[in-house]
Parts: sequence; C-alpha cells; structure tokens
Amino acid sequence: MASNRSDSLIKLAERLRHYSPSSNHSSKNNINTQIHNQIPIIQKDGIDQIGNNNYSSNNSRRSISNRAAVLVCLFEDQQGHLRVILTKRASTLSSHSGEVSLPGGKVEEGDANDIETALREAEEEIGLDRSLVDVVTVLESFTGRKGITVIPVVGILWDRNTFNPKINTAEVAAIFDAPLEMFLKDENRQEKELEYMGEKCVLHFFDHETENGKYIIWALTAAILIKAASTVYQRPPGFQERRLSFWSRSRQ
Repeated sequence: MASNRSDSLIKLAERLRHYSPSSNHSSKNNINTQIHNQIPIIQKDGIDQIGNNNYSSNNSRRSISNRAAVLVCLFEDQQGHLRVILTKRASTLSSHSGEVSLPGGKVEEGDANDIETALREAEEEIGLDRSLVDVVTVLESFTGRKGITVIPVVGILWDRNTFNPKINTAEVAAIFDAPLEMFLKDENRQEKELEYMGEKCVLHFFDHETENGKYIIWALTAAILIKAASTVYQRPPGFQERRLSFWSRSRQ
C-alpha cells in the first residue's frame, strides 16, 4: 500500500531503476526488459557460497547452467534504516552448509530470466511471495571460483509486516536481517589476507548478532553486500576491499 511507502524509499527505488551495471553497460536494456516483464505477482570451498541444493518437490526441475541469481531484498525498519534479508544455510546441505547467504540459487528450466530465478528461489527457501517484492535493478555479475556467474537482483519489500517467513528446512536453518549500511563500516568487521591462485586478496568477515543468534557474513555474500551498500548509499566502504579479481569478471 502506498501509505507504507516512505518518501526516502520511493526516491531510492526510482534512483535504482536507472542504475546501470558498470561492468556491462550494454546489459541495461536487458535488465529493463527483465524488470518490465516481472509478473507482479578459511576454507577455499567457502569462498563462493552459491550452492547447488538440487532440492525440489518437483523432480522434473533441474539446474541447467552455470548461472545463478540471488535476491538482495531491502526493507525499512521502524527507524527508517535499510535492512537486508539473509539466511543461514541448513547444516545438511552438501555445499556451504551452515554458512550465511542471500536467498537464491542456480537457474532452472522454466526460469524466464535472472529476476525470476532469484524470486523463485526466495519463495522456495523462505516463503517470500514474489508479489511482495518490487525488483528495482540488477547489479554487476560476480563469477565464482567454479565459473558460476552470480547475478545480484535488488528488490524492495515495501512493508515488512506483509512477509510471513515459511522456512524450507531442507535448505535453510534460519532467516534474519541485518543493516545494509554495516557493510560499508569498519565496525564489527574482521579481515583475513590470503593468496589464492597466485593472487593476494582480502576476505571480509562481518559479525552480526540478533536475539536469536550470532552470524558471520563473509566471502562472496559479503562482497555482494558491499557492492549493494555502495550502490545504495553512493559511497565506497570505509576500508580497502581488495576482493578476488575473478569475482568481478563479467559474464552477463
């Protein structure tokens, strides 16, 4: 409802609708088409954090590519601060079990585009009805260690109270939210320098505590959220990022 939409969030949504990923300016038209067609409706294995759960009640669906999409779902809290929805992956998953991630997963047959993949995965994992999410833009792609292209889809949940989480326990152990701006601050952050395939880089670890537990957001999830926060707040992080260069290889 319009009455739940603050002026600041409306202005942010309009600005993000005009955002063009710097890694591939020619992709802007494709992104606009995807949004227009939206129906309103340290361990090296941990670096990527995009799992292939292969979980579905419909066995006819399967992953068909080395492409994935995640949903950066933003909403305002009662103080008007932006927060992002995150999940803790189930401990029974074969990859990245127990780690924090954004809702999302690999493209499957029947997905029309990256936006549909992100919305479908969020609905399957945490019961987020896609009709509640207003997709406003798509960020630069990230390329994982195993060559998987990950597309961050940014959406706005205008009224958090309309979302009643329904966790798919086969994939998700917990759902929580965190302040988006924390990914630009040098508070509650640790870093570890490492060398990977001859390249020196830094992994960032953000500590976040809720009334239900303590979480660490790191690796590719942290990199995506640093980028999302930088785009939303229009400023760089208050620390040197020095992320893995292959994460930024554009394969859109």
